[in-house]
Amino acid sequence: MAKDPNPDQGWYYNTRTHQVEHLERSRGVDLLGPYPDEATARRALDIAKERTRQADAADADWNGD
Repeated sequence: MAKDPNPDQGWYYNTRTHQVEHLERSRGVDLLGPYPDEATARRALDIAKERTRQADAADADWNGD
């Protein structure tokens, strides 16, 4: 975890540990976020899946599929 004197106030989901982090955070490569609150950070994987689904649909529309 980083010991930042001015920590980001956002909430993050750690994809390696499957834990929500706030203030002290792990490596950025392992994190999704920031999210505005803990509850939203806990839903990070669902949010990412939905965004991916929407992007895939937009790509399909663009490609005429």
